[in-house]
Amino acid sequence: MTPDISTNVGPISLERPTMLASGILGISLEIFARLYKEGAGALVTKSLSKEPWEGYPNPTVVGVKSGYLNAVGLSNPGAPYFAKMISSNTTVPIVVSLVGSIPEDFTFMIKQFENVKVLAYELNLSCPHVEKVGLEVGDDPSLVQKIVREVKKASKVPVIAKVGLGSSDYLETVRASCEAGIDAITAINTVRAMAIDVETMRPVLSHKIGGLSGTPIKPIAVRCVYEISSKFDIPIIGCGGVSSWEDAVEFILGGASAVQIGSAVAEKLGGTFSEVNSGISKYMEKKNFHKIGDMVGIAKKY
Repeated sequence: MTPDISTNVGPISLERPTMLASGILGISLEIFARLYKEGAGALVTKSLSKEPWEGYPNPTVVGVKSGYLNAVGLSNPGAPYFAKMISSNTTVPIVVSLVGSIPEDFTFMIKQFENVKVLAYELNLSCPHVEKVGLEVGDDPSLVQKIVREVKKASKVPVIAKVGLGSSDYLETVRASCEAGIDAITAINTVRAMAIDVETMRPVLSHKIGGLSGTPIKPIAVRCVYEISSKFDIPIIGCGGVSSWEDAVEFILGGASAVQIGSAVAEKLGGTFSEVNSGISKYMEKKNFHKIGDMVGIAKKY
């Protein structure tokens, strides 16, 4: 019998366990539709703010060994504009990523999507390189609770909190989110990092410090998913360095019900999702797993 690779992340149902991570390939509905057709179970938008943000000047992205370092500055056209862009969407499962400083920022943005088909919201509580949002919010558990509670009141669809590694214990951010009623956790975001050009003796990025993504952070992300799954009864989406079906399965065995793919899609736009999905299916058949849920968190037994 062919394994069933559909999965549930709490109240969120996905046809496939692979999702596009936030911040990759812009916010084009056309591209989202193409990736959905190619095998993505859902598409997460770039993080959107209450008003348009210009972001940082170039250079904002640099390749490092096996990964990327970026400090784009959360450039985006603003939630109201994007809501109009996707108002015609009827088929693509879109998760809207939101970033802000106070609960009112988030509730304002959710109101913009009241009449738009949205699968869920992902709260970016972990961007490592923009002041007053992201990690600065995620490092404040009391603020996290206030934001999650208000968003849950305003939202008609599930809400996900995306956590990362800041100056405080990220598990406290998870705890605060869970206590406030979050539906799922995405772990993790990029990791604060930087690069210096030895010839010019200057930081490479215009913002100096950015976020590291790709293969180098996968073991960190797997560890975080495992820890969250071991300490909290909350659905998890694994994110960070997934580039193959083996990576995806590793996250699932560690406790994730689905995975997000970012840097690998940027490197190879076509075929990534279908290849990972196919590999997961073959692995499940080999190991006699009938559905994704059968193998979620198995590594915790040992």
